[in-house]
Amino acid sequence: QVQLVESGGGLVQPGGSLTLSCAASGNIFSINTMGWYRQAPGNERELVATITSGGRTYYADSVKGRFTVSRDNAKNTVYLRMNSLKPEDTAVYYCNADGLKKPYDSALYSSGPFNSWGQGTQVTVSS
Repeated sequence: QVQLVESGGGLVQPGGSLTLSCAASGNIFSINTMGWYRQAPGNERELVATITSGGRTYYADSVKGRFTVSRDNAKNTVYLRMNSLKPEDTAVYYCNADGLKKPYDSALYSSGPFNSWGQGTQVTVSS
């Protein structure tokens, strides 16, 4: 199993900044894409930003120029720096990762793919 744990959410005023972190752990052989999604009350979960192992990034139009996704491959961690936050950015933010898992910690081979989600962290933008 591969687990994702998010941190860094909270309450911030409009125009403020927050940085979210998400660390992956478990029997990981390799991680391909890591990313962030969000879900506001009454809405479907939507893609915010993703980053591949090679550093290629993708952003939703609504966050381009304001959010920056980055990752530390050595730490299996992805970050989301959010600037110029707006009330419409209020949502639960979820981390996602996909890649290959291994059957046990010291294994030198993959036992198949994984796709895991974090538990979510609340971001509230309000004055």
